[in-house]
Amino acid sequence: MKAKKWVSYGIFCLLIPAVVAGGALLFEEKQYAWVSLCAAVLACVPFFLHFERKTGSTQTLILVAAMVALSVVGRILFTPLPGFKPVTALVVITGMYFGGEAGFMTGALSAVISNFWFGQGPWTPFQMVSWGLIGFIAGLLASPLRRSSILLAVYGLFSGALFSLLMDTWTVLWQDGYFNLSRYWGYVLSSLPWMAVYALSNVIFLLLFTPLVGKVLERIKTKYGLQGRR
Repeated sequence: MKAKKWVSYGIFCLLIPAVVAGGALLFEEKQYAWVSLCAAVLACVPFFLHFERKTGSTQTLILVAAMVALSVVGRILFTPLPGFKPVTALVVITGMYFGGEAGFMTGALSAVISNFWFGQGPWTPFQMVSWGLIGFIAGLLASPLRRSSILLAVYGLFSGALFSLLMDTWTVLWQDGYFNLSRYWGYVLSSLPWMAVYALSNVIFLLLFTPLVGKVLERIKTKYGLQGRR
């Protein structure tokens, strides 16, 4: 189990970000589809590595697929409200109740699937990594997040800032072809209003959804003897 844990950490924190950053720097924009596919496959590997020999793995996979579907539908339904989306909240809840692997996979797949509606592009792999890491970290912090609404709200604010900062990285790489620190800080400052709206929406959706969705997920886990990975 320790070996699998460190493999998961390496894939999520090192390999996938390296693949995405390398794809942005080394390949033409038209290669983003292959980078997205590679990131999606890698995002699923730790999940299946952990659950492949566990009882209840099928039920867990179905629930994670349902959370991905809810994230995608939620993003589409809130299209008229830029920056005000429930995706992060649902990704965080998945990580909290089913572990970091499930959280990362939910975030990554929510990005790539919903972009069939919003439009695929070189930004897609960065959205996959951003939402994926948010779900992964939520899995690591599951116990305190489930115990405290205050910490959950703080994590919602943190998630909004993290997503915006990571996406600003893509903007700079796309603009200059390398990481221009001065331009990066310019984009960060100009995106502060959007970041604030997004962070606030995360807090609202987390405080609204977690008691209801979390209770349902906990009952299902208890009924079927499912265990999330921490």
